[in-house]
Amino acid sequence: MRNAALTLGVLGGTLGMLVGFFTYGYTEFIDWYGPVPNIAEQVENVHLIRLSALLAPLLAIAGGAMARSRAMAGGILMLVAAAVMFNGFGYSVFTMFPIALCLLGGLLALAARQPDAA
Repeated sequence: MRNAALTLGVLGGTLGMLVGFFTYGYTEFIDWYGPVPNIAEQVENVHLIRLSALLAPLLAIAGGAMARSRAMAGGILMLVAAAVMFNGFGYSVFTMFPIALCLLGGLLALAARQPDAA
């Protein structure tokens, strides 16, 4: 279970990085060139999007990396990453897999039977 949590967390964080790059780039593009009416408008909360683009993948990858040695902490980090992705990016065709991978990895890490090493 811990190995699966590790893999899911790292993969979810990597896919979350792709979503984060594009969303951060979109907000920068609109800041530079201005909105195009009815085609490309600026998002409502730019700082939330940019913070989510940075934090969510970091939390997911760190949680996945911790899943083997500290399953409880790693699982919590992956669950927080899934919540940040959902809150920042919403649920769409591009975000469903990163959110689902982080959520499943976090649940598997928390369900690991062995107690963490002291």
